[in-house]
Amino acid sequence: MKRFMTVIVDLMKEEKLFASQGGPIILAQVENEYGWYQMNYGEPGNRYASWAMQTAFSQNIGVPWIMCQQYTALPDYVIDTCNSFYCDQFTPTSPNKPKIWTENWPGWFQTFGGKVPHRPVEDIAFSVARFFQRGGSVQNYYMYHGGTNFGRTAGLYISTSYDYDAPIDEYGLPRNPKWGHLKDLHRAIKLCEQVVLDSGPINLSLGPSQEADVYTDSSGACAAFLSNMDNKTDMIVEFRNASYHLPAWSVSILPDCKNVVFNSAKVTSPTSRVEMVSENLQTTKWEIFEEKVGIWGQVDFMQNGLVDHIDTTKFASDYLWYNTSFYVNEDEEFLKKGNLPVLQIESKGHALHVFVNGELKGSPDGANTGPAFKFKKPVPLKAGNNNISLLSMTLGLPSAGLYYEWMGSGLTSVKIDGFSNGTVDFTLSSWNYKIGLEGESLGIYKPNCVNCVKWGSTTEPPKNQPLTWYKTIVDQPSGEDPIALDMLAMGKGLAWLNGEEIGRYWPKESPLDDQCVQECDYRGTFSQWKCSTGCGEPTQRWYHIPRSWFQPTGNVLVIFEEKGGDPTKIKFAKRKISGMCALVGEDYPSATVNLKCPKNGSISEVKFASFGNPEGTCGSYRMGHCHDPTSTSVIEMACLNKNECAIELTDETFDKVYCTRETKKKLAVEVVCS
Repeated sequence: MKRFMTVIVDLMKEEKLFASQGGPIILAQVENEYGWYQMNYGEPGNRYASWAMQTAFSQNIGVPWIMCQQYTALPDYVIDTCNSFYCDQFTPTSPNKPKIWTENWPGWFQTFGGKVPHRPVEDIAFSVARFFQRGGSVQNYYMYHGGTNFGRTAGLYISTSYDYDAPIDEYGLPRNPKWGHLKDLHRAIKLCEQVVLDSGPINLSLGPSQEADVYTDSSGACAAFLSNMDNKTDMIVEFRNASYHLPAWSVSILPDCKNVVFNSAKVTSPTSRVEMVSENLQTTKWEIFEEKVGIWGQVDFMQNGLVDHIDTTKFASDYLWYNTSFYVNEDEEFLKKGNLPVLQIESKGHALHVFVNGELKGSPDGANTGPAFKFKKPVPLKAGNNNISLLSMTLGLPSAGLYYEWMGSGLTSVKIDGFSNGTVDFTLSSWNYKIGLEGESLGIYKPNCVNCVKWGSTTEPPKNQPLTWYKTIVDQPSGEDPIALDMLAMGKGLAWLNGEEIGRYWPKESPLDDQCVQECDYRGTFSQWKCSTGCGEPTQRWYHIPRSWFQPTGNVLVIFEEKGGDPTKIKFAKRKISGMCALVGEDYPSATVNLKCPKNGSISEVKFASFGNPEGTCGSYRMGHCHDPTSTSVIEMACLNKNECAIELTDETFDKVYCTRETKKKLAVEVVCS
């Protein structure tokens, strides 16, 4: 670890990147969240944490070192920081250290076979505003820009997409309203900057779950944060002889201690309507290469008993073949009666393809039970020699937790029940092992692999055939929109474009249960399981391909399919913002609807507009019991054929006589961008 740390620090120093050298790096981090596990290691864990701090300090970088989630006493030269969905209650180990939030999670990672997590922007904004209300100094999002786990870089069972429901998605598009609302939040905090830097907060109680934190300085400047931590009830509070409406679970920001410029629960930023627009590959010729079932080439080694997968492959490949043969006497009862013996397999993870006498009999995995799993299924055996070939697969490496370096993977038990003399245990039998695939070894996914293997050419590639490599030539999709590969029709495997590894694909469906939501209530403490979507649907259907990987024509797309699929149904998809929605109330700090299409686009249709008390969410708005009938014509006049427009909720714009005075009036709009 010391060597690694020194290499990284020296690279930064060579480029003069530390602030002490005039560069942009103001903080450096050693370890991550080790405090969550340190106590489980006892005194050795304490010694390691101390050693890590001292080793970091000895690098002499001229900027402070931080340690996230570190609970033990820290020396003055190390700052402890917070990683969580909320850090307003975090207190550093010393009053002389700044209150720093290193990871505010605006979403969560998704796993193959899992639901898709989402975090409402109202809750994110609430958490950030509360943090600065309670004396926070530095706040950082993890992730602010979603990413992609290209190749085999994903963690254990984590999908190729690392979008993280971030304010900027993995394709580089703003995710609105999340991006826009957080932009408005930080603009409001920036207005309080000087007085917040010059003073500390004075806390005032405004009710049982309501409070104000007030910052003042010697010049008379004043800024206030008013919060309502009640997760059900809106409140009216009195502050400095004025009344303020605080929605449940919200914070209002008053840069002058008088006027509200932002409330975390009142979102004025429009919502983007994003679509994946399919585009055919436009290819008719395919090339095919079939992997052998079981051992290809020479056996890597033979051994009695089952080996650990990761320890054997050293993660050089996702794949490890376990192969054994055995003889079945022709007088076995199951042969005479036509019964099927039962193959029973246990594995530490992560996934497995089971072949009996060359035929695929099942593909169990531990994605939803994880990572260990069991397989039990009747299988046909024949008199004479029989062969069991088990293709064990890793799906990323564990990246956190106690003793995770010892977790391991691969088979632990193989038995067959149903023989005349009972169950036969093959666990300690002689097994042949082969690391990786033949196609991997030959590098047939590389552009320079022209004659390294004999491909078969066809216009009708085989479908639902396991262990098959497919290759075809494609053109770059038109336009400038981000591109993805639609793999819904395929089973599981790996994909490359021009030798660049797109990553693992696996349209594994999440469980069909009642834990997904149509609408998420942002109020109350958030967890990664609170606002999931996608129950019963593939965790990931589309796989990001950067446009920089494409040539205008002649692009080589290579697919390795493990289970079987239909390659003729593979498509490209372009990610487009096809429309915008907004829902703004007249009591919002900024009672204006702002709509803006992507560049070179314009508003071509108003699908819905209602000023009154409309209901629903983007894509499913509906009129309430009161409605201004001129709403649609007002929006059309202001917005049609324009790239952007703004509509103020004023008496001059809308007629409010259609609603009672007590009704909190809102404007809901949905438009199409073309």
